[in-house]
Amino acid sequence: NVPADLCEWLDVRRPMRPAGAVLKILQDRIEQKQYLLSRHLSVPAFAIVESASQLVSAVGRLGLPAVCKTAKSGYDGKGQWLLRKPSDVQELEHILGTVKSGQRWIFEQFIEYVRELSVLVVRSECGASCVYPVVENRHELGILRETRVPAAIPLDVAEQATELSKRAVTALQGVGVFCVELFQANDGSLLINEIAPRPHNSGHYTLDVCTVSQFEQQVRVTCGLPLGETRLLSPAVMVNLIGEEMRAVTSSEGSYGLHSTAGAVLHLYGKRMIRPGRKMGHVTFTALQVATAAELAYQFIKRVPKPA
Repeated sequence: NVPADLCEWLDVRRPMRPAGAVLKILQDRIEQKQYLLSRHLSVPAFAIVESASQLVSAVGRLGLPAVCKTAKSGYDGKGQWLLRKPSDVQELEHILGTVKSGQRWIFEQFIEYVRELSVLVVRSECGASCVYPVVENRHELGILRETRVPAAIPLDVAEQATELSKRAVTALQGVGVFCVELFQANDGSLLINEIAPRPHNSGHYTLDVCTVSQFEQQVRVTCGLPLGETRLLSPAVMVNLIGEEMRAVTSSEGSYGLHSTAGAVLHLYGKRMIRPGRKMGHVTFTALQVATAAELAYQFIKRVPKPA
């Protein structure tokens, strides 16, 4: 959310990691998709929408189901609409008709995917790069719920995901930590959903089970230090604590239960205000096998009270 224009102004005076020009591309979903497409990197089919009438044209060209997103801002499901039937389109048409001119949206073909993956790529100023293991993500209501590492995918798919992610960051000439979010479609193909130019929620597990975390990597890149090792020391499943769920793990009973779980590591973010849908912290479950960590995570999610 840091203004790209400000970063470009600072670029002239001090090195920015990543550069303002990179932020300008990635902060606008339309610019990002067009840039990736121009570099022959696979993305979902999309159309630019600047008015309610263009929404109807986009539906006619790409069909339903589809997803419409604000070109800028919006995260964790905010500023996004899933369109499955004509009535959904009519409702969004009305919303777009009330918005001031100058706003832009991206209309994307809905991808029937097998799983959502992401890859952390770290790239230095001299072009050296290192990559963390491919992870599998699961979302609820547009918010990342859990991340599993390593992803349960064949080696060749992991290699394809890694190579595609490295190509994308290299094409951007990005310097820093980048998270490349991917869809593995039903036909096996990999498509880039979005790229985040920063340490990412799906990489928080690196704090507990990697030799060097994504946060240390950002410091290393910024300071011109050698990139760190990305070796995975243990399989893990990270579970986000969302909204009131934080109270469940900070109560005496919840805290005792969590700290009695072997391999569980609690991280709280120190946010004072609890809001629905707000990420308040996370728990990383580690184990010798990812299936064991996944079972611990599943049992934990079942125990956490759901908001009324």
